[in-house]
Amino acid sequence: MEISYKKLIIRYFSNPNYLCSLLSHSQPFTTVSLFSKTPNPSFPFAQSYANQTSKPRYSSISSTGSPSFFPITPPISQSLIPLRGSHSFDQPRFGFLRHHGQFRLLSVSSSDENNEFEKMSIVGSDKSKFRVSAVGKFVHNVSPKQVSEIIEVTRSGEDDLEFKLNMMSISLSVESLSGIFRVLNCERVSALRLFVWAREANPSLYYSADVCSLIIDNCGWLEDYETMRCLLKDFSSNRICLSEKAFGFLPVLGSSKTSIVESITRVIELLNEVGGSCRGSGICALLKLLSKMGLFEIAKFVIELTDRKTSYYNILTLEMCRRCSFSEARDMIEEMRRCNCDPDAKTYNYMLSALCKHDRTEEACSLLEKMKEKGCPPDALTFEIFIYYSCRLGKLDAAAQFFDQMVSRGLEPQLTTHAAFVRGYFYSRQYEEAYNYVVTSSFKYKRSSNMIYSLLASLHLRKGNLITAGNILVEMMDKGFSPSFSVYMRISKRLHKTGKTQLVRDLKNRFFRLSIKSLPKATEN
Repeated sequence: MEISYKKLIIRYFSNPNYLCSLLSHSQPFTTVSLFSKTPNPSFPFAQSYANQTSKPRYSSISSTGSPSFFPITPPISQSLIPLRGSHSFDQPRFGFLRHHGQFRLLSVSSSDENNEFEKMSIVGSDKSKFRVSAVGKFVHNVSPKQVSEIIEVTRSGEDDLEFKLNMMSISLSVESLSGIFRVLNCERVSALRLFVWAREANPSLYYSADVCSLIIDNCGWLEDYETMRCLLKDFSSNRICLSEKAFGFLPVLGSSKTSIVESITRVIELLNEVGGSCRGSGICALLKLLSKMGLFEIAKFVIELTDRKTSYYNILTLEMCRRCSFSEARDMIEEMRRCNCDPDAKTYNYMLSALCKHDRTEEACSLLEKMKEKGCPPDALTFEIFIYYSCRLGKLDAAAQFFDQMVSRGLEPQLTTHAAFVRGYFYSRQYEEAYNYVVTSSFKYKRSSNMIYSLLASLHLRKGNLITAGNILVEMMDKGFSPSFSVYMRISKRLHKTGKTQLVRDLKNRFFRLSIKSLPKATEN
């Protein structure tokens, strides 16, 4: 019986037991099977051909002289630990901090995997051209020629596509995949098999929001919404989120408003049907994409179709502030109130930061008072925005007033708030005031002591005040505060080069004693 690859995937998502029952039949396939007879339970699309399972685990040499691999156990079985970080808004140096979610791959070492490096034989190739990939294999750095070969192989859609990709011995990154997908999308070529192969070949891509979004975008270009639905359901079940890369297929530029609305409505209906992580992240990604393109009216239409949430409106407000469209941002705040969706501190912080950044401090102060009148209490970041820009302009007295207001509300200053003051005093050449601020703050806010002492020492080091920097480290360590290791090493090396060996020994002894104290005490039996 002849079954297409795409139908197998769709049937798998609708009924996972279908594939297992199909592969258990004794009747052979009339076409080359795209799956191994023992599907990997951790990933539905096993790529090994039925006629390749007898291949050895170790490398063989292709016709080009590069090693290729036939792993019996797919690399996804290794330990992939997601470290989920929070995604926040872009911020100025001490105002808005950028956080990035990331994933870390922890390889499970075994004797077989260690021997794999020893048993490899690289013939006719320069070892310097190879690097170790996330899955512990030697792979080429992907060249433009190899990218073209991948596109051509994928475009052909032949039965041995995965075999040819394996023979290239490559590991694709998000950037290289994005370029490949752009070409395939323009030609309306399905990249589903390439997507499956890439995730199997490089497990670090398995939970990548950008990689998973690329295949959604590819399905959109092909108008293959059935496959898109199946993929989205699988992504949501694994709590994978979407990024803006998922919606590049939407007809925006050069299209009528009617066609845009129809396409977006269809996407939203699909996201609502799937639910889970793809629904929430997908709507946010769609709003970000539309906002960056300046299509705020259509973005508001998306909010009307989904939920009138403050977080959704904040996406639009942020982009308006980036464009310095302050009147539109104010209108957005008023519209939020009319829709019974009150703006929060984050909404105002976007505007306040943008106004201060463009030296419109009077408008920012007026907005702060209006914020308080409307019953929206400022948070620590609100005051930090004013503190940072006041310190940058040398208005340290004004910064101190905002600091007092923050403390009077029971808000604890963040590390970046303290750093703004230390830098502000130092760059204003008020070195004594910077030192006094560090000493006073380290007593009141002990959690920030290590950072602000290390920062002050680092600033003196850059200024060339080497002895002062060393004495600051001595003082902080005498108080039990451990300095930043990088700052400690830079100062120690500079002192050693200038012949201050006695101070270097003092620093070394103090740092060693602090390190010993920080070690966990052995439990008594």
